[in-house]
Amino acid sequence: MVEVAIVMGSDSDLNVMRAAGDFLKDMGVEYEYNIISAHREPDIFFAWARDLKKRGIKTVIAGAGKAAHLPGMCAALTPIPVIGVPIKTSDLGGVDSLYSIVQMPGGIPVATVDINGAKNAGILATKILALSNEELFDKLEKFSDGMAKEVEAKDKRLKDVGVDTFLKG
Repeated sequence: MVEVAIVMGSDSDLNVMRAAGDFLKDMGVEYEYNIISAHREPDIFFAWARDLKKRGIKTVIAGAGKAAHLPGMCAALTPIPVIGVPIKTSDLGGVDSLYSIVQMPGGIPVATVDINGAKNAGILATKILALSNEELFDKLEKFSDGMAKEVEAKDKRLKDVGVDTFLKG
């Protein structure tokens, strides 16, 4: 059953948002992609957001650029946790998106990750789901262990070969 809804306002956001789906897929979490514009089709967006719980969605990852209202509007329409992904823009480099998503009024929280941080959003969504799923929790522990081992291996290589060779690859 689909547990995570990934939503974006434009197909131009898909290259960034795909990283969330890729991580969820690696963890075995069912998800869906949606392109819905809160500005251009508000009635469709409102109906979609209000129907999330009925469809079994447990977490939403919402990516948005520029004015970036999509994550906040989603959080206003459902008590399901919403993770906002600010999308880098050509105008202000994504800072506009970040400020728009992170500055929510009291009572309407949106967990916000880094600019273009869809993978982090996927990780956070998985952590939320893992609170009630021991198998998923174990997968996340293995993921974290793998990251630590990568750093240890890089440190060992740096010590073995020195800076110049390390930087050459």
